[in-house]
Amino acid sequence: MNQRTALLLIFIALKFLLQYFLIIPGYDLHRDEYLHLDQGNHLAWGFVSVPPVTSWIAWIIRALGNGEWAVRFFPALFGALTLLVVWKSVERLGGSLFACVLAGSCVLFSALLRLNQLFQPNSVDVLCWTTLYFCLISYISTRKRRWLYGFAMAFGIGFLNKYNIVFAVVGLLPAILLTPQRSLLLNKHVGFALLLALVLISPNLIWQYQNNFPVFHHMKLLAETQLVNMNRADFLKEQLLYFMGALFVIVAGLYGLLAYRPFTPYRLFFFAIIITLAVFTYLRAKGYYAIGIYPIYIAFGAVYIAGKVNAAWLRAVFVLIPVALFIPLFNVAFPNKTPEQIIADPGPYQKLGMLRWEDGKDHQLPQDFADMLGWRELAAKVDAAYAAMPDRATTLVLCDNYGQAGAINYYTKEGVRAVTFNADYVNWFDLSKHYKHLIRVKNWHERAAEIQETGPLFETGFAADSVTNRYAREWGTTVFVFRDARIDINGKIAEEIEEERW
Repeated sequence: MNQRTALLLIFIALKFLLQYFLIIPGYDLHRDEYLHLDQGNHLAWGFVSVPPVTSWIAWIIRALGNGEWAVRFFPALFGALTLLVVWKSVERLGGSLFACVLAGSCVLFSALLRLNQLFQPNSVDVLCWTTLYFCLISYISTRKRRWLYGFAMAFGIGFLNKYNIVFAVVGLLPAILLTPQRSLLLNKHVGFALLLALVLISPNLIWQYQNNFPVFHHMKLLAETQLVNMNRADFLKEQLLYFMGALFVIVAGLYGLLAYRPFTPYRLFFFAIIITLAVFTYLRAKGYYAIGIYPIYIAFGAVYIAGKVNAAWLRAVFVLIPVALFIPLFNVAFPNKTPEQIIADPGPYQKLGMLRWEDGKDHQLPQDFADMLGWRELAAKVDAAYAAMPDRATTLVLCDNYGQAGAINYYTKEGVRAVTFNADYVNWFDLSKHYKHLIRVKNWHERAAEIQETGPLFETGFAADSVTNRYAREWGTTVFVFRDARIDINGKIAEEIEEERW
């Protein structure tokens, strides 16, 4: 094993180690993770919010025992693969061992450590963006057509994981047209590669067509409920935080794309980042949508710096900068402090805007952290109510949102299969059963009206329990029990399904 390979393996091992180390046991999985895990129980070529790749991974996690270790392993794996692709990009660009180490340090000690803790499509998304760029670099440097097909496969897999990768192409296409690399579009294999990409994504496109394009419904809902509260200035500010320790490397890469002769064939990447960020800014995108842009620019910057800096002490300083600047990030960006500790010292979180939730207001914890609390408690209390029902087979567990339903289904010890009219669960109701009883999981701000509205539809009804973890976003969520329906529950559910579907 040569020195370069040994160092790469050390970086990858450190990546896996940090992913498990930077979270304390008091936190549960994240709200979104439960939805994606449940999608593994309902395999399809598409879902309301995402394409199918995440559900395939969830199926594998389930086959491995569905433990939290497995849930956390796969995002860590995709993060390690991203680091590997950046390392290989440096080598493709002719970078030295120092350039590889500098790039590896910048990628490792970044916000990707937080992103790669969560079982969401985002880790695969960043990997696919980086691989897409790597394939284009490889084609430009070698002119071997296999890289065009690699580009198509990276896009196809990325599209089947998250539609966000379309914005990578939106940025690249005009950038290619602005540079002499426009000639590559005349290559017949570009057309064949496009055809390959279309074949890869066609099952999802067909599913979208057959289901009246729920992606547009999801995007409209997202724009109305979340993106409307996004501030363009905040989006740009967040871009500075994700790779704070690598900013000087990214800037060096952008300068090198304009002024460094060996980078002349890759100048299109300078225009691509500007165009892509401009589109995201205009659309008021969430800041993390753009994370996939940056790893490849770290590769460019590392190669440029390695070509210009020869002093050993200065090279050592450059490698240590990402580590040093990661320390303040370590103190705020990860769920490695208890809620009590965060509330006692909110200043660092507030300064970085981390206490602002998607509703545009500041709260006592970062939203991501509050979304990782209270789920086990909720599932245990639903289990207790379910176990006490006179007839479980005719009991429906109905929740207000996908986080509640997914968490209950993940942690249940009583075989509960909760549903909701929210997200993909609207398609997962089993109306072949004739329901007589209802366990209703209701958000705290709506619980007062639940007995008045639902109670008359049943012989008996009462509030059984509620989430008492005051730090959880689901604090106060109440478990109501209703027995012996006076109406046709199945008929009413069917009506509401039709109303909620896109």
